[in-house]
Amino acid sequence: MRLRRLFTALASTTVLLTHAVAIPQSNELEQTEQHEDEFRDTKYFHEPGDDDLLGHYDQRYFKGVVSYDERTDTLHHMIRAYLNTFRELGIETWIAHGTLLGWWWNGKMLPWDWDLDTQVSGATLEYLAEHMNRTTHRYTSDDRTITRDYFLDVNPFSTQRERGDGFNIIDARWIDVRNGLFIDITGLSETHPDLQPGVWSCKNYHRYRTKDLYPMRESTYEGVPAKIPYAYDRILTEEYDLKALVVTEYQGHRWDPTSKDWIRKEMHLGVEESQSPLHPRPHIPRSIQPPCNDAGFRNMWRLVHWW
Repeated sequence: MRLRRLFTALASTTVLLTHAVAIPQSNELEQTEQHEDEFRDTKYFHEPGDDDLLGHYDQRYFKGVVSYDERTDTLHHMIRAYLNTFRELGIETWIAHGTLLGWWWNGKMLPWDWDLDTQVSGATLEYLAEHMNRTTHRYTSDDRTITRDYFLDVNPFSTQRERGDGFNIIDARWIDVRNGLFIDITGLSETHPDLQPGVWSCKNYHRYRTKDLYPMRESTYEGVPAKIPYAYDRILTEEYDLKALVVTEYQGHRWDPTSKDWIRKEMHLGVEESQSPLHPRPHIPRSIQPPCNDAGFRNMWRLVHWW
């Protein structure tokens, strides 16, 4: 009888100890949840999703996924409004990334793009934050048939010029308030002038030399004046590789050399993103890259291409 009581007591103690170890205290759970909420709350700009379809809308103005034609129309007028507004206000900005690649082909946006990209200097970014943050700008098309409003929103984390937790690499946005599509604006700053003087970087690991950016070239994009980085060819080939300048079929579109336009195919079976020659990588000037054994091929290709 005593042995039975002893075994019963031992078993009860074991169960209690097991539960004490396996089940966290309520205050620990609250602290964990609070930490996760604080971690999530560091992100300023929010999107309704994180895929290619939903990740290119500002959640505050999202009313549903737009059609192909509406997206094209939205981006066309949005970049025209942005470039014209900044030029009229005397604020320097230039096109970047996939937007710059579209300019290289025909001075227009790539029709499969969901958003547009521009850059400004760190000093300009500070000016936008101080004088133009959360302002609305009215746009009217040249033929006076379209009037739209765009919201310029500067990320409060834009003053932090390092990447941080990675949730605020976009410094500002120019947003179409009708549907939430936007232009991403990123600032370039000389973050380490003592170690790398003349090297400008954003918070997404893209780096440029001063001589790659300046003096800016004057050109046009979607029919309005636009500034282009001086060494645009070097920037594009280092960010997208050489294939991005020669591939003529991509994302359900085919390049027509006669009309100099990307023509949409009737059927699009899809292209694996990871295999895409147009998939960008962080731009790092060759002079500060590790040694690369294909430099000779790249130089030869440039000579042939521009001859």
